[in-house]
Amino acid sequence: MGFQMKEYLMKLILFTVYLSFSSLVLGETDPNDLQILLEFEKGLENPELLKWTSSGNDPCGPPSWNHVFCSGSRVSQIQVLGLGLKGPLPQNFNQLTQLYNLGLQKNNFTGKLPSFSGLSKLQYAYLGHNQFDTIPSDFFVGLSNLQVLSLDYNPLNKTSGWSLPTELKNSPQLTNLSLISCNLVGPMPEFLGGMSSLTALKLSYNRLSGVIPESYRRLDLQFLWLNNQIGTGLSGTIDIVASMVSMKSLWLHGNQFTGTIPVGFADLSSVTEMDLNDNQLVGPIPENLTTLPLQTLRLDHNKLTGPIPKFGGTFTYAGNSFCQSDPGIPCSPEVTALLDFLAGVSYPLNLATSWSGNDPCMSSWLGISCNGQKVSVINLPNARLNGTLSPSIGNLDSLVSITLAGNNLSGQIPTNFSGLKNLRLLNLSDNNFERPVPTFSPSVRLLTKGNPLLDSPIVPSPPPNNSPSGNSPSPSSNHSTPNSGSQSGTNSKVKSNVYKIIGIGAASIGLVTVLVLLIYLCFCRKKKGVSQAPKSVVHPRDPSDPENRVKIAVLDSTDMSSFTPIASGSQSTNISGTSESQVIEAGSLVISVQVLRNATKSFSPDNELGRGGFGTVYKGELDDGTLIAVKRMEAIVITNKALDEFQSEIAVLSKVRHRHLVSLMGYSVEGNERLLVYEYMPQGALSKHLYHWKKLQLEPLSWTRRLNIALDVARAMEYLHSLAHQSFIHRDLKSSNILLGDDYRAKVSDFGLVKLAPDGKHSVATRLAGTFGYLAPEYAVTGKVTTKVDVFSFGVVLMELVTGLAAIDEDRSEGSRYLVQWFWQIKSSKEKLFEAIDPSLGATEETFESIRVIAELAGHCTVRDPNQRPEMGHAVNTLSPLVEKWKPTNDDQDEYLGIDCSQPLFQMVKKWQATDGSDYSSINFDDSKGSIPPAPTAFSEIFRPADCR
Repeated sequence: MGFQMKEYLMKLILFTVYLSFSSLVLGETDPNDLQILLEFEKGLENPELLKWTSSGNDPCGPPSWNHVFCSGSRVSQIQVLGLGLKGPLPQNFNQLTQLYNLGLQKNNFTGKLPSFSGLSKLQYAYLGHNQFDTIPSDFFVGLSNLQVLSLDYNPLNKTSGWSLPTELKNSPQLTNLSLISCNLVGPMPEFLGGMSSLTALKLSYNRLSGVIPESYRRLDLQFLWLNNQIGTGLSGTIDIVASMVSMKSLWLHGNQFTGTIPVGFADLSSVTEMDLNDNQLVGPIPENLTTLPLQTLRLDHNKLTGPIPKFGGTFTYAGNSFCQSDPGIPCSPEVTALLDFLAGVSYPLNLATSWSGNDPCMSSWLGISCNGQKVSVINLPNARLNGTLSPSIGNLDSLVSITLAGNNLSGQIPTNFSGLKNLRLLNLSDNNFERPVPTFSPSVRLLTKGNPLLDSPIVPSPPPNNSPSGNSPSPSSNHSTPNSGSQSGTNSKVKSNVYKIIGIGAASIGLVTVLVLLIYLCFCRKKKGVSQAPKSVVHPRDPSDPENRVKIAVLDSTDMSSFTPIASGSQSTNISGTSESQVIEAGSLVISVQVLRNATKSFSPDNELGRGGFGTVYKGELDDGTLIAVKRMEAIVITNKALDEFQSEIAVLSKVRHRHLVSLMGYSVEGNERLLVYEYMPQGALSKHLYHWKKLQLEPLSWTRRLNIALDVARAMEYLHSLAHQSFIHRDLKSSNILLGDDYRAKVSDFGLVKLAPDGKHSVATRLAGTFGYLAPEYAVTGKVTTKVDVFSFGVVLMELVTGLAAIDEDRSEGSRYLVQWFWQIKSSKEKLFEAIDPSLGATEETFESIRVIAELAGHCTVRDPNQRPEMGHAVNTLSPLVEKWKPTNDDQDEYLGIDCSQPLFQMVKKWQATDGSDYSSINFDDSKGSIPPAPTAFSEIFRPADCR
């Protein structure tokens, strides 16, 4: 029995040894795989993080090496996510032929990626968030079982970039392809559209361009991320996406996509986030998008029009051309009709940008003119319009003229156009319209020449007899009637020649008449002493402003000729002393010099706020404690041109009133004294806070304050351009003419160069005035001024707010000397723009998003073509969402910076005048007795309390 027990124990020991030996043999790693792992570890700068060779174990164990998994003796997985490993990979890595899952993401691997050619069993390859700098051309060869590939955030082929090779199409099981920010270039790969297994395609932050290929329509993607392409970006329409009905996350922002948001997006029943912001999308937001389960919808900074639907979840839409500012409010009927017209011609970008707001007559819509508050003219010749005419235009019964000649319009002329009772001209020449043509009233001049499908004349039915009138051409058409016989043809030629002779004669008479009138006007101007050769004068400014070196102001003596007197019947004062043309009738704003001497302590040097070409500005305090700023003209600059500025300042500021325009409190004209009195702005000019704050030992402006300042200035300029009772062009908007109050809210000042825009948009050509660095190029070249010159200057101010740099600085390097030119070179690059931000801001990623919006707006405002610049209303709409709504610090705000908003300003001036002992008995301030003229020149209207809000 004992012997048997011993034999049993011996067999058990031998079996255990055998098992142990067998396990050791089975655990031995393939020598080639082992060698590759050892090379991998040896190449690292920090191999101790792996603890491989130091463990003394076999890679495939047991126990196996950390982060290594085997199948038998072959390595099948390596998982080193986020260990911080640094170094290259061995170039023979593809000899790990049994590898099926590789997780190297979020380390610091460097150098060239090894080829993965031949890794036929590889299913998952996570290589993102490393520093691989090169990808071999055969990397994707033979990856027949690949399902997931991520190369995100690797600087691959940084200089030349790279494109996906067609070998990837031999990976038919690929479901997730993520190549974010890895320097892909060129068009999107066409062959990906044939990879039906793809459910996630993430190609953000590369250098892709062109359109989304048509082949992608077959893909059933759940994730499509194409956002923020560097350079020109992706373009074309996004219609293809509507077929991807399984979509959950759609990121297309930061490109140049055009066209409308497809109505078919309503079929994306699983989508929860849709980012389409920062593109060139046009048209309305489809109402059926509200039925989607969207948690996030971003549509900011496109060219979208129409009303804003109501959405739940996160919904942003700033920087578009919507007719209303709040969701759920429909457009006015006129705007709806015009937007239908826009839809018919495929929403051209320039019109989609210009046609913003809910009142075409207040916002200067391109090609639209009004009579009162009704649209009377549509004037869009040679505007490259494509499409058809919407019958909605027939609802605009105030239309007098429609000119759409020289476009590519087709289809039929809507029949309801003939019902426009006020229509006098319909010019549809040189298009592709087809029959039938509606019958118009004889009072309508219908022009259809140059439409190939309208190859016969449009004439009224011939009368029943054969009288000559039966062969007359219709007055409502510019077609000529075909002639049936030689005699008729001869008569027609004779008549034609007679008409030509009559036309030439009439034109000659008209030309002579115009010349006579011009000579007469010139003669009259000379008799009145108006100078025909104005001289240059230096404009007043902040003396520390470097713009002093480059400022010119050549004034046109007729600039203010169209301004009406402020208060007819009040005291008239000859401010020039020599010329009748320099009379200002604004007696109720007159303040005696003695009052101002007392307020400024006899113009004490201690009270100086600044000096400029105009003279000196002093701080003063009235007897009631009101702080004022007094601009005193130096005797040496009292010329006709300087007096023009003096007159302009009074004329403009007496007519306009806005919380972001510096208020004129009065003026003085006594002897050689010429003084202007303004409200006091304690923080002075914006310029000193931007690029002189260190020298002046000031606190740098925060980004929040800069945003508020930008919005304040935009609102002031929007008011001058389109909301005041007349349209004004400032012509000298710049940071030294933007003044700050104690709360750092901004007001625009210096109205000496202001011109009227007679038709609300344009003005006559004028002599050049303004400041180099802020001058719009078309104004500097041609002298023609529109409201868009102020938009350009506003864009320069935005650039100054972002960079803290002056518009021109000769001390900067040649490449950055002119701010606009340099800013345009860097604004499209995220990295360069971030570097250009004023260091005093301490910009973060959180603030950078709004800084980028401001930079984009600055670019739009400073484009070379003035027609492509936005209106100031667009700037207000862009800035408003970025700025928290400002509220007064307390609820009792009846006074507005020293001005009592409960009574007209002239009553306050009267109170000041009553304290100085002067005799103003000739001035009657009692508007109830009729001495104050009716609106709009009555002070009680001009300075009504509502304007103080």
